[in-house]
Amino acid sequence: MCSQYRLGDESRRHAAARPDALALTGRDGSMTFAELDLRTSRLANVLLDLGCSSGTRVAVVDRSSTQVVEIVLAAAKIGAVAIPINWRLSGAEVAEVLADADARVLFFHSEFEGVVSAVQASGVTKLRVVKIDGSEEFDYEARSAGASSVDPGWRGSLDDVVLQLYTSGTTAKPKGVLTSNRNLEACTRTGGPWGFDESSVSLCAMPLFHIGGLGWVLVGLANGAHNVVLPEFTPDGLLEVMEGMSITNTFLVPSVIGMLVDVPGARERNFATLRSIAYGSSPITPSVLKRALETFRTPLFQVYGLTETHGAVTQLDSCDHAVDGENVGLLRSVGKPYPWVELKVMSPEGEEVAIGEAGEIYVRSPQTTEGYYRRPEETAAAIDADGWFHTGDVGRVDSEGYVYITDRMKDMIITGGENVYPIEVESVIADYPGVSQVAVIGVEDPLWGEAVKAVVVAAAGHQLDTDVISGFVRSRLAGYKCPKSIEIVTELPLGATGKILKRELRARYTTV
Repeated sequence: MCSQYRLGDESRRHAAARPDALALTGRDGSMTFAELDLRTSRLANVLLDLGCSSGTRVAVVDRSSTQVVEIVLAAAKIGAVAIPINWRLSGAEVAEVLADADARVLFFHSEFEGVVSAVQASGVTKLRVVKIDGSEEFDYEARSAGASSVDPGWRGSLDDVVLQLYTSGTTAKPKGVLTSNRNLEACTRTGGPWGFDESSVSLCAMPLFHIGGLGWVLVGLANGAHNVVLPEFTPDGLLEVMEGMSITNTFLVPSVIGMLVDVPGARERNFATLRSIAYGSSPITPSVLKRALETFRTPLFQVYGLTETHGAVTQLDSCDHAVDGENVGLLRSVGKPYPWVELKVMSPEGEEVAIGEAGEIYVRSPQTTEGYYRRPEETAAAIDADGWFHTGDVGRVDSEGYVYITDRMKDMIITGGENVYPIEVESVIADYPGVSQVAVIGVEDPLWGEAVKAVVVAAAGHQLDTDVISGFVRSRLAGYKCPKSIEIVTELPLGATGKILKRELRARYTTV
């Protein structure tokens, strides 16, 4: 791996060494590294023509596609900062991200025309829009085809910011996580243990606005792999791709692995090319692991990381994946930190706790972000003067160095690999007429790991309809943030200060 990683070089160096090797396959076909390098140079010149330069924010709203990857690399060739936006957000939420970033260009697929119309109606200024699949005068392919093919040549330094992925905070305001070349250089080191090399055919079934998706593709590109990008999938379709395209590596969440192994005939398929499956967001159960090993017959690796750490910082090796016996408990662990990652567990008073005791997980690594875009207070709260990132996750480390995540300090819910912050959902439900109190929690779900549940108290004299409340929420938030269930109760458990005791609520709705 090149120690002087530059995001903009990812098409350049492979195009020079292996021009005819396949780089990307997506909904519109495949392209070689030479074609990827040519297309990103032309697109980079389009960005220059639009007035972009070093530091300009360039956004894209689209499902996972080769175009999203092209935009990320093209922006890096002029020093601009790419922002893949969560395509599941509403128009108002997208507008909030664009305004926070002060984005000057927005690429979008026609599927999201309504979202973009809402953005434009919201009053976001200084924004040029480019339709990825348009046939109008100002569209992606036409402008790129007519642009200069000369590479602008910008490389920048290791510390230059090249990406900005957004994550919601506990205040429900979007925060732009700053990603440098140095962060990505460390992130892409993880490919070695997973068996990545130039012969790999890597499948990305995760969204590219998520570090789990985009980071996975960047690991593949850094290793010269052929990267297959799926805009969406069904369990049957995903198995077809894995078998039919001779996939060697992929990253999935446990809920998806569970779906795949339950497809009739899955075990009879030929997955002989698979080298590894990495998974994260939640532990895997012994029963799902057993069926996965029987179905795919390949090593599994569990990883733990956050957007702010640019992907995995710990790994549970395949040899630690036992389906029975005394070591089966390791499946609840997220493994051990990578050699370049420091990790410690801290008390609320800021003291390192003893082995086996729980506290907040702190991480220090070249993968860790330098902070949040234009949010100095949030940055200072998350990253201390010594460079330790305070994850907000509660965990412990055992005597052998295995890390266990036991809770989430911020009450974050992880459903199907997506992060949901309760306060954002609560704020919407609280606006519904007749709602007196609301608490949103995560409850166990066999498919998604966790499901969003809302517990609501009606104001005096009001009758609430859970279906109507559900529709109200869905009109204002992305679908994955909406409660899977809503329950009307007469009261919520309160502490001495009047604070809602979510721990008691979670216990109430936990099935044993």
